[in-house]
Amino acid sequence: MSASANARVRSVVSATWFRVAARSLVGLGVLIAVAAQVGSGPFLRGLSSIDPRAIAAALALSATATVAAAWRWSVIAERLGVGLRLPDAIGMYYRSQFLNTVLPGGVVGDVERAVTQGRNAGSVPQAARAVIIERTVGQVVQIALAVVIVAWSGSEYEGVLLSTLGIGLMVLVLAALATAAASVRVRRVLRRELDELSAGVGSPGAFVRVVAASIVVVGCHVATLGVAAAAVGASVPPLRLAALALVVLLAGSIPLNIGGWGPREGVAGWTFAVAGLGASTGVAASALFGVLAMIGVVPGLVLAVMAAVRRTRSSAPAPDVVLAGADGKVGS
Repeated sequence: MSASANARVRSVVSATWFRVAARSLVGLGVLIAVAAQVGSGPFLRGLSSIDPRAIAAALALSATATVAAAWRWSVIAERLGVGLRLPDAIGMYYRSQFLNTVLPGGVVGDVERAVTQGRNAGSVPQAARAVIIERTVGQVVQIALAVVIVAWSGSEYEGVLLSTLGIGLMVLVLAALATAAASVRVRRVLRRELDELSAGVGSPGAFVRVVAASIVVVGCHVATLGVAAAAVGASVPPLRLAALALVVLLAGSIPLNIGGWGPREGVAGWTFAVAGLGASTGVAASALFGVLAMIGVVPGLVLAVMAAVRRTRSSAPAPDVVLAGADGKVGS
């Protein structure tokens, strides 16, 4: 292959659209494989189990999670010098979740709120750091809770989940160490970002608030999956349900999905089957959870439309003002 062809291939592979398309295709492939294994029945069962009580619960739990996540973000942003009012943070977070749900990639909403808040506060890089730190802390707390709850009440998953998390963490650490050792510039960047992380959550007060908010967020997601499981007819004790839900939620955070769909359904089928509840029940619960999660961020659609209307009005040219002078002549 010629040098120019190699350059074109590298350009395509490194393009954002290619990465998004590749992740979406993998998620679609997993979803098709799950459907081929269990059939369309569990998906239809999940969709047909929606009722007003499940919708009301999903909206309430989503609202609670959104407020907690927005509070977490506002705490970190304030410490990084790009603070925002909690009501503004809630509105932007709702809009961000909606965009993440309906657009490929799952991060478009986060990018949008980072850029918007950065422009408002006068520093897009700092606002981006606040968003990255906020999302990272949330993922770390979710993983920590999964390890603790699974070790406590999910013994059948310990061998697979804990070893997988351990191997994944070891790979990340070794990759980071190898990269840092190979480049002085990378070491400087890592040192700077660690300093920013320390600034964002370094004080005991900020750390406690951020972790507490993250626990609330994860708890609301677990409860939503519990609502979905109950709606499809699964009866599971609370602690056992938490172990099941946390494993499924970790699968949903794998960046190889379509709006969250894909690996989540596959892992849900596996976890419920291992727990003796049946793979079809797990897939049905996960499918209903996906629908309830989308319903829960519907307020974000309203906020996105309102923001678009405001932008349109602010960018429209001001109409000419016609004034009648004292002499009766008309001017502008």
